Amino acid sequence: MNVDDKKYRTIWLAEEDGPVEIIDQTKFPHTFETALLHTMEDAARAIRIMQVRGAPLIGATAAYGVALAMRADPSDDNLHAACSSLLETRPTAVNLQWALDKARRTLVRVAPEIREEAAFKLANDICDEDIAINMAIGMHGMELIAAISRLKRAGEPVNILTHCNAGWLATVDWGTATAPIYMSHDGGIPVHVWVDETRPRNQGAFLTAWELGHHGVPHTVIVDNAGGHLMQHGEVDIVITGTDRTTATGDVCNKIGTYLKALAAKDNSVPFYVALPSPTIDFSLSDGIRQIPIEERGGDEVSHITGRTSAGEIETVEIVADGSPVGNPAFDVTPARLVTGLITERGVLEANRKAIADAFPERVRAIA
Repeated sequence: MNVDDKKYRTIWLAEEDGPVEIIDQTKFPHTFETALLHTMEDAARAIRIMQVRGAPLIGATAAYGVALAMRADPSDDNLHAACSSLLETRPTAVNLQWALDKARRTLVRVAPEIREEAAFKLANDICDEDIAINMAIGMHGMELIAAISRLKRAGEPVNILTHCNAGWLATVDWGTATAPIYMSHDGGIPVHVWVDETRPRNQGAFLTAWELGHHGVPHTVIVDNAGGHLMQHGEVDIVITGTDRTTATGDVCNKIGTYLKALAAKDNSVPFYVALPSPTIDFSLSDGIRQIPIEERGGDEVSHITGRTSAGEIETVEIVADGSPVGNPAFDVTPARLVTGLITERGVLEANRKAIADAFPERVRAIA
């Protein structure tokens, strides 16, 4: 995607034999900065502190982390140690494990003297595959938006509600939930996006709004609890979110608050779709509520907020009363029964085991 007329991915090799470069997402929305990853430890830290976030981008960063580890020491012991260290950074997004499993399986069969080259090639291939997947998701999702648009008056926008950031900043490029939005906008279909602020880290207000604005997509930032009200008054035509892990049966784990949007959508007959790259499907799980580990993050994310003052300074302030304990579950699970459909690179699927297995038989065979 473009930032001030310059095309960016979210992660790339800065130069041959040089560091890996990322967009530092902890600086948004007021500052656009990049950061350099020189070591596997840098990559692990970037994932842990959310300089990079979003399931697909976490997986890509982990793959580059393995490559940086192989540059330092291409031994079997270091390969296994690097994969173990990176796996511990974030527990919920399945793309992390998927990328590390792929790296381990691929590189263990490669002679140590050529592992660095093979590892960087693998990381680049994972990035290219992510872009291709997201473009396909965009095309399939655009058909849903176009169908709604045909029922509207000429020039009337399709109102889309999204939650968290499943944009290009959460992937290598295009995004998952935003890919259909960008393609519709670029293709001349009028769209307007309701952007949930997405407390506590405000990825909607900080990231989704930032990237939609830079691309010229009409949007409005709303508080998280406004979605149900808008649906009641017919101001939402479709909900599209992303996912960090989806079970073989179609249960969807996404940023905390997604479940409430699905309930409101169901009550108001608003279609609720999830944009789903296949590496995010965990075919080993069948019950999302019981089996998906939910990351509990630090209380400071809830009790403090960072923003820009009227004087232009970036400051962090406390917003919770002294002595009040804070809980911070980062994700929730939306049961498949509330999901209208899964927008994948192989089409729009029903959220059930058969539809998912029929679309991705090779993934099912791989765990059989």
